[in-house]
Amino acid sequence: MTKAEALDSARPGNDGELPNPLPRPAEELERLEQAWRYPPGIRVLTEVNNNIIGVLYIGTAFLFFLLAGVLALLMRTQLAVPENHLLAPETYNQVFTMHGTVMMFLFAVPMVEAVGVLLLPNMLGARDLPFPRLSAYAYWAYAVGGLVFFGSLFWGVAPRGGWFMYPPLTSYEFSPGDNADFWLLGIGFIEISAIAGAIEIVVGVLRTRAPGMTLARMPIYAWSMLVVAGLIIFAFPAVILATLLLEVERSFQWPFFIAAKGGDPLLWQHLFWFFGHPEVYIIFLPAAGMVSMIIPAMTGRPLVGYRLVVLALVGTGFLSFGLWVHHMFTTGIPQLSVSFFSAASMAVAVPSGIQVFAWIATVAAARRMRPLKTPMLFVLGFFFIFVLGGLTGVMVAVVPFDWQAHDTYFIVAHLHYVLIGGMVFPLFAALYFWAPYVSRKPLSERIGKWAFWLMFIGVNLTFFPMHLTGLAGMPRRVYTYADHPGWGALNLLSTGGAYLIAAGVLLVVIDMALHFRISGRNAGNVWNAGTLEWLPNGNYASRSIPRVTGREPLWEQPGLPREVEQGRWYLPGAPTGRRETVVTSPIEAEPQYLLLMPGPGWSPLVSALGTAGFFLLLTVKMVLPALLFGVVAIVALLKWLWASDPEPDHPRVDIGGGVLLPVQMTGPSSHSWWAMVVLVIVSASIFGSMVFSYLFLWTVSPDVWPTSTAVLPGWVWPAISASLLLASAMLVRWCNRRLLRAESSTQRSLQAVLGAAVLLLFASVVVEVAGHLSTPVSPTQSAYGAAVYMVGALQAFFVAVVACMGLYTIARSACGMLSARRRQTFDNTRLFWYYAVAQGLAGLALVHGFPRLLA
Repeated sequence: MTKAEALDSARPGNDGELPNPLPRPAEELERLEQAWRYPPGIRVLTEVNNNIIGVLYIGTAFLFFLLAGVLALLMRTQLAVPENHLLAPETYNQVFTMHGTVMMFLFAVPMVEAVGVLLLPNMLGARDLPFPRLSAYAYWAYAVGGLVFFGSLFWGVAPRGGWFMYPPLTSYEFSPGDNADFWLLGIGFIEISAIAGAIEIVVGVLRTRAPGMTLARMPIYAWSMLVVAGLIIFAFPAVILATLLLEVERSFQWPFFIAAKGGDPLLWQHLFWFFGHPEVYIIFLPAAGMVSMIIPAMTGRPLVGYRLVVLALVGTGFLSFGLWVHHMFTTGIPQLSVSFFSAASMAVAVPSGIQVFAWIATVAAARRMRPLKTPMLFVLGFFFIFVLGGLTGVMVAVVPFDWQAHDTYFIVAHLHYVLIGGMVFPLFAALYFWAPYVSRKPLSERIGKWAFWLMFIGVNLTFFPMHLTGLAGMPRRVYTYADHPGWGALNLLSTGGAYLIAAGVLLVVIDMALHFRISGRNAGNVWNAGTLEWLPNGNYASRSIPRVTGREPLWEQPGLPREVEQGRWYLPGAPTGRRETVVTSPIEAEPQYLLLMPGPGWSPLVSALGTAGFFLLLTVKMVLPALLFGVVAIVALLKWLWASDPEPDHPRVDIGGGVLLPVQMTGPSSHSWWAMVVLVIVSASIFGSMVFSYLFLWTVSPDVWPTSTAVLPGWVWPAISASLLLASAMLVRWCNRRLLRAESSTQRSLQAVLGAAVLLLFASVVVEVAGHLSTPVSPTQSAYGAAVYMVGALQAFFVAVVACMGLYTIARSACGMLSARRRQTFDNTRLFWYYAVAQGLAGLALVHGFPRLLA
């Protein structure tokens, strides 16, 4: 008997006695429904429940998919015949830049996170994700910012440098005006949304699973989202820093990418593709997870090779970080690097192949497949298109072939086969599969099949000819072309195929308009699937939270839906009168404490509007109004945080079966502590990208680096700055020990010492900047100066954030909301404080120590 089996046999539910007996109190269900009821009228905008936010998120991402599709039709119409002048070159450049940007950043990444927000809580047996206000904030910031960004197309200020925005084309010299700034703005919103989503997913998957749902029993989709969250945590910081460097270069002329001053455009490509290639897997892995959920349900068989598929997901995520240079084979990088990344590009086919063979084996073992339903049709279409895209991927991983095919339509064809096959088709399969989970009735099988065939034929008709035009030498990113033999006919075929795809998508939209209805009830488990999201549910998710004993609990525990709906499992009501969910241990998923969750509120929406206003107004150089919006955002954010560390004196809560749980916890057991750890990892990744940029610029332009210590600040400056940093950390450590004492008098001294620690942090930045100002080096003079001042600016930003957190902690102490037991705020502030100090010390060692090693 395994450890998990021993635990299950020792728990109620396996001996005929479920945790909560019948009959349940008459008012219990009403109290639960009241706690999770949506606000009426316009106040529904304040709802933070994942069922509402998830649907809004998916709907908005789908809207961007349609808008980007319209742009694609414009492009294909322009390219249908040679020497067409339907679109002017300037307009075409904006259209193709917006098509790629919207598809990648406003549709693909948000869509996979949106589906996760909607599905994961119910699939894991939770009432909601652990930070619902963060989800709401991420959604509203994305929706408002994305729509404004798309609107730039109508005002003629849309970006036109391609969705990859390579400098120096996009630097201030060759792209004056606000066009490129709007691209950087749009990416900024996605960065905020993606990081917030990753924090939610990591903590939600690891800490809110149903009791008994060990990691080995977790649905494959949850595994895929966990891996994707890890990719976002390590990949997005690179593009965050890249966009920051480009914006700083454009606004202040700090030459990070200008070769004449020691910069290098390849720095952008390294940072962008370090994010850009994992992004392909950020999109693909959730889609693969969806396929791994759909196939077992449609075939009536558990997924073959579950453990191998999990290893394949993790392996794909790991290998994806070793592929970014395969976008740069033609840039003249060293031969050894080319060989290594070529091999890594081929190696990623292994874990992808494991998943494909697992799916085929599951289909081969099917108990039921006929009649073939629409979700399965899209899955089979995914097999065909994705495998073709994967094969051409192996071709472009061969360096001599890539040298020939680079920047031709062959690459466009490969890219679209991979992305459409690997993401869009699984997504439509998921739409038809999970629509009954949200809607009162499923979508139409007849319309769905028509839509599939139109899209399947259309995709192949559009993109297969592009392989041929690419091999014939037709370059991509051109607004028109000469009447070269063979190009015209193939392009006309591609354009016809694009309109077939559009017809298929239009049928799906019509199907949704006719049949997709959200109400208090859903269509139920129409596919006889085995995972928890198909339990009977309402706004509160499932009526009670079951103990899970297998990977397909609805197949292995046949009476589970009825028992859950009767409230016989854990937490059948709302014992505190508020929204709650059970937080479990990360490995074995044993209940640890009851998490009180926030209800509807205006704060997430207002803070998102403030954030959007701040960045938008800053983009058009309206500094003062931008600052006002920034203040609004911060005030709204603080308001929502103020209630996130509630009074810990609530008595333990009986959730059934004799399980008594505390309400909230502190320290490493707390979900908020886990979230802060993820944020620290993100921050460290940003700083790591900055260190890479500093060293990369030195390798390409060592001549602009100091050859003498005479141009460096004296040792006294960094020594004082480091001492101030360490002193602030020591004061925070003292506060931690002081807080453990229960006397009320400790609060006043704690406030004073924490205030002094904030001042020491600020002083460390001032001393560091003063040291550099005492030298002749300026940030506009060379890449060296720009890199040095950028390290300092990054540290100043983190100090400002920590200072805000410190002042917030002082305010809570002054209001009597900080104590030895009520200390989540302090613990999180302390963790981030220590990180900021460590980053500051590392930055000082880099900026002051490295040049002295060279001199």
